[in-house]
Amino acid sequence: MKLSILIFMSLLFSLSGISQQVYSKKQPFAHTYSIVARDTVTGEMGVAVQSHWFSVGTSVIWGKAGIGVVATQSFVNPSFGPRGLNLLENGLTPKMAVETLLELDEGREVRQLAILDVNGNVEAYTGKNCIEAAGHIVGDNFSVQANLMDKNTVWPAMAEAFKNSKGTLAERMLVAMEAAQNEGGDIRGKQSAAILVVKAKSTGNSWEDRVVDLRVEDSENPLKEMRRLLTIHTAYDYMNKGDLAVEVGDNILAKEMYMKAQELNPENLEMKFWYAVTLTNNGALNEAKAIFKNIFKQNSKWKELTPRLIKPKLLTISEEQLQEILKL
Repeated sequence: MKLSILIFMSLLFSLSGISQQVYSKKQPFAHTYSIVARDTVTGEMGVAVQSHWFSVGTSVIWGKAGIGVVATQSFVNPSFGPRGLNLLENGLTPKMAVETLLELDEGREVRQLAILDVNGNVEAYTGKNCIEAAGHIVGDNFSVQANLMDKNTVWPAMAEAFKNSKGTLAERMLVAMEAAQNEGGDIRGKQSAAILVVKAKSTGNSWEDRVVDLRVEDSENPLKEMRRLLTIHTAYDYMNKGDLAVEVGDNILAKEMYMKAQELNPENLEMKFWYAVTLTNNGALNEAKAIFKNIFKQNSKWKELTPRLIKPKLLTISEEQLQEILKL
């Protein structure tokens, strides 16, 4: 049965134009720690990584809504990403997908691989020649894996942090990576990080299927920068929810969402500006004036922008009301 699956998948890869990649010295390093995980409430699936290597997310993390996520690292075989997702999409379990990919790979003993599917099934592998400290832990709806670590307590610390964390899937995966770094992390240091979260069900539009897609390509402290970016991402998510509330006429919910966004990103003038615009469009011009005045004082370009919103009907007020704003 196993042999027939391997033959079938070899043919599938050939027909799809995806070549089998074998071990060579030209393959990129991606010694690192990573996590694949599923949110049991939302069904969202995620993968996150940090490494002392430039742009680690480019080769290590892969995901597809409604299908699964893949982390391929150590002496990384990037083809494991798209091929692993292809295998899941064609009905294989993560265990079968990992076995198939490794069977066809001559460099399997220096690979590290983790695959999680839409049902939360997980399989992980650490080759016997991965640079120590190296290992993985498969848990309930998640797996953590690491190689070239400062010590062998890094990935257990990740697992415990993830299990005990709360919040969104992206937040929980970041907490796990921060725990890894606090435990010593990569023996070489740190440079880049990435987080990808995809939906439980595909919308049919790839541009809508990614819940979070953040990367820090080169930084002295990539996880600190990732936390900053994730905070901003969350703030803009509240802004989007506020916009949707406005569209359905729920101004109370809209105000709540906009305020949450500003609490997370209080120095962002754009968030304040569009909040003021929304207030104005909903008949709260007096409340909006104080916000506009503060924004214009800090950056006059926002005042210059304001009348340009009339033509596309993003600002639906009279000329007299517009002039009241512009005199601030």
